[in-house]
Amino acid sequence: MEGQAGPVTVSIARKAVPGREADYEAWISRVTAEVSHWPGYQGVNVLRPAAATEYAYVTIYRFSTWEQCHAFEKSGERARLLLELEGMVEGEGQVKRVTGLEFWFDLPEVPAQIRPSPHKMALVVTLVAYGVVMGLNVTIGPQIASLPVWLRALIMVTAQVLLMTYLFMPQATRLLRPWLFGR
Repeated sequence: MEGQAGPVTVSIARKAVPGREADYEAWISRVTAEVSHWPGYQGVNVLRPAAATEYAYVTIYRFSTWEQCHAFEKSGERARLLLELEGMVEGEGQVKRVTGLEFWFDLPEVPAQIRPSPHKMALVVTLVAYGVVMGLNVTIGPQIASLPVWLRALIMVTAQVLLMTYLFMPQATRLLRPWLFGR
């Protein structure tokens, strides 16, 4: 992954020890506060335990570059925070790192080293994004038309990213799996 261009997305799945969930959530808040000051930090999302996450917490964070992500991951601050996990989580966290568009093409049943070609990823993202943008313009566009342009754009982009990340890209990736991952 070193030397890869573009943003890096890291997901870490951890199961909290029963009864320590509140402690783990407080720890996630401390880590989020720490990482938010790092160069290249682009945000974090936390999925709480559910059937879809095999009842683990999944923390997803993003950096602008691999180098910036690596600097945070090797920092003394992060090492100190990781020591606090003792007795709070079960075993080691399951870590996945992807760059660029690969985040939307991650299937648990496909080995991590197999990636679709950038051309295929770009084509699928373009088609899905076009469909989502058109759908949003037809459905919510008229309701927000009177808002300032910056707020309309924020609403539309937020809705597009959420819909693509959690609904349409997982479906498209599964549907197109033979074509995307076939050689």
